[in-house]
Amino acid sequence: MRDKITILVVDDEPMMRDLLAKVLIRDGYRVLISEDGVAAFEVIEKEDVDIVLSDLEMPLMSGFDLLKKVKDEYPQIGMIMMTGYGDTYTVKDALLLGADEYITKPFKNHEISLVVERVYWRLLSEKHETGAEVK
Repeated sequence: MRDKITILVVDDEPMMRDLLAKVLIRDGYRVLISEDGVAAFEVIEKEDVDIVLSDLEMPLMSGFDLLKKVKDEYPQIGMIMMTGYGDTYTVKDALLLGADEYITKPFKNHEISLVVERVYWRLLSEKHETGAEVK
Protein backbone atom coordinates (compact mmCIF):
# COMPACT_ATOMS: atom_id res chain seq x y z
CA MET A 1 0.00 0.00 0.00
CA ARG A 2 2.84 2.42 0.78
CA ASP A 3 4.21 2.02 -2.74
CA LYS A 4 1.15 3.92 -3.96
CA ILE A 5 1.98 6.93 -1.75
CA THR A 6 4.20 9.58 -3.33
CA ILE A 7 6.31 11.77 -1.08
CA LEU A 8 8.07 14.86 -2.39
CA VAL A 9 11.23 15.68 -0.43
CA VAL A 10 12.23 19.36 -0.68
CA ASP A 11 15.56 20.52 0.72
CA ASP A 12 18.37 22.67 -0.63
CA GLU A 13 21.00 20.37 0.92
CA PRO A 14 21.77 17.43 -1.40
CA MET A 15 22.94 15.17 1.46
CA MET A 16 19.68 15.74 3.36
CA ARG A 17 17.58 15.05 0.25
CA ASP A 18 19.49 11.83 -0.41
CA LEU A 19 19.23 10.66 3.20
CA LEU A 20 15.49 11.31 3.36
CA ALA A 21 14.92 9.63 -0.01
CA LYS A 22 16.83 6.52 1.13
CA VAL A 23 14.87 6.28 4.39
CA LEU A 24 11.49 6.74 2.69
CA ILE A 25 12.27 4.36 -0.18
CA ARG A 26 13.38 1.79 2.39
CA ASP A 27 10.00 2.30 4.10
CA GLY A 28 8.29 1.50 0.78
CA TYR A 29 7.18 4.93 -0.43
CA ARG A 30 7.56 6.36 -3.93
CA VAL A 31 9.88 9.36 -3.55
CA LEU A 32 10.47 12.47 -5.66
CA ILE A 33 13.01 15.17 -4.79
CA SER A 34 13.34 18.92 -5.36
CA GLU A 35 16.03 21.38 -4.35
CA ASP A 36 13.76 24.35 -3.59
CA GLY A 37 10.15 25.46 -3.31
CA VAL A 38 9.88 26.68 -6.91
CA ALA A 39 11.03 23.34 -8.34
CA ALA A 40 8.84 21.51 -5.81
CA PHE A 41 5.70 23.34 -6.91
CA GLU A 42 6.48 22.50 -10.54
CA VAL A 43 6.64 18.81 -9.55
CA ILE A 44 3.34 19.09 -7.66
CA GLU A 45 1.67 20.53 -10.76
CA LYS A 46 2.83 17.56 -12.87
CA GLU A 47 2.82 14.60 -10.45
CA ASP A 48 0.28 13.06 -8.10
CA VAL A 49 1.94 13.97 -4.79
CA ASP A 50 0.39 12.82 -1.51
CA ILE A 51 2.83 14.25 1.05
CA VAL A 52 5.42 17.02 0.88
CA LEU A 53 8.33 16.86 3.31
CA SER A 54 9.95 20.30 3.12
CA ASP A 55 12.68 22.27 4.81
CA LEU A 56 11.62 25.74 5.95
CA GLU A 57 14.80 27.64 5.08
CA MET A 58 15.52 27.47 1.33
CA PRO A 59 16.45 29.88 -1.46
CA LEU A 60 13.98 31.07 -4.13
CA MET A 61 10.85 29.99 -2.23
CA SER A 62 10.91 29.26 1.48
CA GLY A 63 9.18 26.31 3.03
CA PHE A 64 6.61 28.69 4.53
CA ASP A 65 5.80 30.09 1.09
CA LEU A 66 5.60 26.59 -0.37
CA LEU A 67 3.31 25.51 2.49
CA LYS A 68 0.95 28.45 1.86
CA LYS A 69 0.86 27.86 -1.90
CA VAL A 70 0.27 24.10 -1.59
CA LYS A 71 -2.47 24.50 1.02
CA ASP A 72 -4.17 27.17 -1.13
CA GLU A 73 -4.07 25.18 -4.36
CA TYR A 74 -3.79 21.53 -3.26
CA PRO A 75 -5.27 21.29 0.25
CA GLN A 76 -5.47 17.49 0.09
CA ILE A 77 -1.66 17.19 0.08
CA GLY A 78 -0.14 16.45 3.48
CA MET A 79 2.64 18.84 4.54
CA ILE A 80 5.49 18.01 6.91
CA MET A 81 7.87 20.84 7.68
CA MET A 82 11.50 20.38 8.75
CA THR A 83 13.42 23.03 10.60
CA GLY A 84 16.83 23.36 12.15
CA TYR A 85 15.43 26.24 14.14
CA GLY A 86 12.90 24.48 16.33
CA ASP A 87 11.75 27.47 18.29
CA THR A 88 8.10 27.45 19.32
CA TYR A 89 7.18 30.42 17.12
CA THR A 90 8.45 28.75 13.95
CA VAL A 91 6.58 25.54 14.74
CA LYS A 92 3.41 27.43 15.70
CA ASP A 93 3.50 29.46 12.48
CA ALA A 94 3.93 26.33 10.35
CA LEU A 95 1.01 24.59 12.07
CA LEU A 96 -1.21 27.68 11.79
CA LEU A 97 -0.47 27.82 8.05
CA GLY A 98 -1.70 24.25 7.67
CA ALA A 99 1.30 21.99 8.22
CA ASP A 100 0.19 18.52 9.28
CA GLU A 101 3.40 17.79 11.19
CA TYR A 102 6.86 19.18 11.77
CA ILE A 103 10.20 17.70 12.68
CA THR A 104 13.30 19.42 14.06
CA LYS A 105 16.72 18.75 12.57
CA PRO A 106 18.77 16.84 13.42
CA PHE A 107 16.51 13.80 13.69
CA LYS A 108 16.96 10.05 13.68
CA ASN A 109 15.80 7.98 10.70
CA HIS A 110 13.05 6.28 12.70
CA GLU A 111 11.69 9.68 13.78
CA ILE A 112 11.11 10.77 10.18
CA SER A 113 9.48 7.41 9.48
CA LEU A 114 7.07 7.92 12.39
CA VAL A 115 6.12 11.47 11.35
CA VAL A 116 5.45 10.38 7.76
CA GLU A 117 3.45 7.39 8.99
CA ARG A 118 1.22 9.67 11.12
CA VAL A 119 0.47 11.95 8.17
CA TYR A 120 -0.09 8.95 5.89
CA TRP A 121 -2.71 7.45 8.25
CA ARG A 122 -4.37 10.84 8.81
CA LEU A 123 -4.71 11.36 5.04
CA LEU A 124 -6.00 7.82 4.59
CA SER A 125 -8.57 8.39 7.34
CA GLU A 126 -9.73 11.70 5.79
CA LYS A 127 -10.10 10.10 2.35
CA HIS A 128 -12.10 7.26 3.86
CA GLU A 129 -14.42 9.69 5.71
CA THR A 130 -15.06 11.77 2.58
CA GLY A 131 -15.46 8.79 0.30
CA ALA A 132 -12.51 9.84 -1.84
CA GLU A 133 -10.47 7.23 -3.64
CA VAL A 134 -8.21 5.46 -1.14
CA LYS A 135 -4.77 4.46 -2.37
